[in-house]
Order: sequence, then structure tokens, then C-alpha cells
Amino acid sequence: MDARNVLGEPLHPCGTDPVTGFFRDGYCATSPEDLGSHTVCALMTREFLEFQRTIGNNLIDPAPAHGFPGLRPGDAWCVVATRWVQAFRAGIVAPVVLAATHEAVLEYISLEELVGCSADVPDDISSIAPDAG
Repeated sequence: MDARNVLGEPLHPCGTDPVTGFFRDGYCATSPEDLGSHTVCALMTREFLEFQRTIGNNLIDPAPAHGFPGLRPGDAWCVVATRWVQAFRAGIVAPVVLAATHEAVLEYISLEELVGCSADVPDDISSIAPDAG
């Protein structure tokens, strides 16, 4: 796989229990077929899941017909970029795993904003966010 993360490195896996990703391979990789851009590797929180339900994106209840197990707080999941940003703008943050978040998400939100919400900030962020620190 030659997909890159928001740090410019090879994309790391996001989650395998449950198995996530548009391709259900554990990675937040994308392709032209992925119209939703399932590119943000986010750690689910109760608040994020409830917010998603209120905007019509029910991530809690299983949908077996689509191979969707339903999510619980703590699960890592490849979230649709616009849905994650919508929650972020509303003040609801699901922490992001930068190493597993596809670079395509940078079309929707800045790296600096993602770093501020990340669960895996590198020790030296000066190389990725020159104004941070």
C-alpha cells in the first residue's frame, strides 16, 4: 500500500476490532469509489457517537446487511472526513490518530487543527506544524 498519512509517512492501520476502513482492511485508505472519504482515524467517544446520531449518521446501531457492527466509545474507526469536521466545528471532538489518518483529509481541515485533536502527537511537532509548540 502506498497511501500516506497526514504526516507524510506511510499510512498506519486504524482499527481491526471492529475492522474499519472503506475497504474493511483496517486502513483509512481511499479511492474514487469512496465518495464519503472515510479518511479520519478517530477514537470514538460517547459525545461524538451521539452527535453523529443527531445529524443522521447512526454509528451506534449495528447494520448487519452492510457488515457494520455498531460502535462503542473507545473503538477506532475510519470516519467520513466531512462528518468528523462537522462535529469538530460543533465542538465535539473524537481524538484523531494522525499516523492512521489519510492525507486526503487535509482537503477538509488543516494539519494544525488535527494535531490539536490528536491522540498521537509526535514528540517533535516542529517538523509538521512549524507554528505549534
